Amino acid sequence: MAQRPFLRETVRRGAAPAALVLLLTTALAAASLALPWALGRTLDLLLGDDRAAAGPWLALCAALTGACVVLGALDGLVTATANARTTARIRDRVLGHVLAAGPRAGLAEGDLVARLVGNAAQAGPVPATLAAILAAVLTPVGGLVALALTDGWTALALVAGLPLLVLLLKVFVRASGDISAAYLRAQGEIAGRLAEAVEGARTITAAGTAERDAARILAPLPELSRQGHRMWAVTGRSTAQAAALLPLLQLVVLAVAGLRLADGALTVGGLLAAWRYAVLATGTGVLVGLLNSLVRGRTAADRLAEALDVPVMTYGNRRLPHGEGALELRSVSSGPLSDIDLYVPGGAVAAVVGRSGSGKSALAAVAGRLTDPERGTVLVDGVPLPELARDALRREVGHAFARPALLGGTVGATIAFGAHRPGPEAVAEAARAACADDFVRRLPLGYATACAEAPMSGGEAQRLGLARAFAHSGRLLILDDATSSLDSATELKVERALLEGRTPGTRLIVAHRVRTAARADLVVWLDGGRVRALAPHAELWRLPEYRAVFAEEPEAPEAARTAPDSREPGDG
Repeated sequence: MAQRPFLRETVRRGAAPAALVLLLTTALAAASLALPWALGRTLDLLLGDDRAAAGPWLALCAALTGACVVLGALDGLVTATANARTTARIRDRVLGHVLAAGPRAGLAEGDLVARLVGNAAQAGPVPATLAAILAAVLTPVGGLVALALTDGWTALALVAGLPLLVLLLKVFVRASGDISAAYLRAQGEIAGRLAEAVEGARTITAAGTAERDAARILAPLPELSRQGHRMWAVTGRSTAQAAALLPLLQLVVLAVAGLRLADGALTVGGLLAAWRYAVLATGTGVLVGLLNSLVRGRTAADRLAEALDVPVMTYGNRRLPHGEGALELRSVSSGPLSDIDLYVPGGAVAAVVGRSGSGKSALAAVAGRLTDPERGTVLVDGVPLPELARDALRREVGHAFARPALLGGTVGATIAFGAHRPGPEAVAEAARAACADDFVRRLPLGYATACAEAPMSGGEAQRLGLARAFAHSGRLLILDDATSSLDSATELKVERALLEGRTPGTRLIVAHRVRTAARADLVVWLDGGRVRALAPHAELWRLPEYRAVFAEEPEAPEAARTAPDSREPGDG
């Protein structure tokens, strides 16, 4: 696990601003420790016969008080800035890693958002908190030393009770650490379920299961509540114990100081200084708060580091040789796919068909290296995909999906979004091929319309996704159920663009409709995660099992070319 190294890296990268925090908090501690001594000396001079000499000491007290105010303000500003920068750096690191890992990241969307938002905000202050703790320790330690210099007997009285205070802090840190971990786990689980429900809100409404899903989302809430109450109980108990112990220690010191004053061994100013140093020496409230923040930050960093345990996809530095995008799979196993051997000649159109769960989407994913197979090798024009440079891979392999993400801000930028940015003419041409140009030009600002201001149907969104794929088509273009929301007439036009040379290179199309398979050069027939056949549609159509994939009545291959729409509802 990478938890502790990630935490150490966070501290190391935040060391520079943390050092400034340490400098400011140390200076603040020094000013706070000097103030009681100056106040005691001033009081003795004012009570004595040499009141004129008290003037400079009064000025020193004022200067120390002002220094405490200014240093405190600067410390707050520097700490907030350091925390914000470290939090942003953590989010960039974790999000970049998750994006590089791709579909293998394995974290629910809501849980990932909770980690990037809440947990990062808790882990970000760790470097500055460590620095503040070092300075916070200086205050009670310095107060104890100053108390011993003021009067040794009062210091001994305080030292006698300090073991109880140390034990109190130790128990608090241990208990709060365990509780924080359980609390954040339950919080992340709720966030993950909530994001899933928001995405499927229409399905939940249509099914009438809103109450049931609300109960499912909130199922971890009792655990969250239990851990929250445990935290409040631990905090409350520690606060109550400290509230009883600290004043008692301070009263003991004050009593001993009073006796020393009565014996003439301590002045009135010395008694005031001893009292203030006892307060500083037992003032662990700030330290407890910092320790609590450190414990939460460490637990949050552990959760963030879990996202970094997923290995990222690595790339080589090779380029593709001259070719037309020949696709080859050698003994590939991935998810439902088992020991797949497949060769699609360069420039061919291959339709991937099969029943739901046969591995169609898994094949599309490994063919375009959205994920690496568990075993086996995928090659394009004889080059294994992991050996290709990132830009070479993404320039030559394009994708279109059933539910494309409309990234890029505007409609035009969404189509241009990719490894390279095509010009306006290429964007418009791709949109025309995807039958998207007409509806885009009817938008208020055409291609400059923001996607958020252009509500689109599922079919229109799919057409933008297809246009993006056309604009970035290289040697291999993969369509994973990317026409499922199109009407028959539009799908026919898109198929013509695909099948009649609009996009050069090899095209791999996950197909649910018999017409698409009939127009392809080859059909990859998947059955139970294996390639049952690789042949033209007309040849396969003679087999009843193949016709059953499309849930069609037996008919001649020629009739299949104009068969009505019919497709398996799953996405493979």
